[in-house]
Amino acid sequence: MSALTVSQNPDQTWDDLVRYWEEMEWPEGSKVEIIEGIITVSPSPASRHNVIAERIQRRLYSVIPEDWGIFQTLAIAVPSRMGMLIPDLVVAPVQDCVEADSHIPAALAELVVEVTSESNARHDRVTKAAAYATAGIPLYLLVDRWAPGGPTVTLYGEPKGDVHRVLRGVKFGDSVTLPEPFGLRIDTGEFPAE
Repeated sequence: MSALTVSQNPDQTWDDLVRYWEEMEWPEGSKVEIIEGIITVSPSPASRHNVIAERIQRRLYSVIPEDWGIFQTLAIAVPSRMGMLIPDLVVAPVQDCVEADSHIPAALAELVVEVTSESNARHDRVTKAAAYATAGIPLYLLVDRWAPGGPTVTLYGEPKGDVHRVLRGVKFGDSVTLPEPFGLRIDTGEFPAE
């Protein structure tokens, strides 16, 4: 199933969009994001998608400080890009998340991880990547199960404007190392292939 978009009034402000996003009753189990000012409703991801996120999350727990958490359904706001995004994983300070209502500013994230789905891979590759860089998120790990040349993992860092620099790109089966403060090697051979 593909993602659906919800039409909005193009004259709505950021606050109006967020209020609508927060107050609307969305389908149970769906992922509802604001991407470039458009509310997008996606179905729950497939099992292989979730297994990949779980493998990464398990590895991250061994290296993050006690006051950081790994969140699977945490919304992060990037108002300058009209975005309320829900990465597959967000590493952020726990206290900031405790104090938040429905979302945190994206700039509080230390790392975001996206695992592509076939129907919305472009968002993860382009739109969300630009938003994460704009917010100044230090590291973005893109697990692209649907890359044209076969499944890949790309680590982005050093954000400047709306672009991250590619720090490392590998095919499934190779390892990728997250730099400090993580200092973590992730073996992508653990990821289920299609």
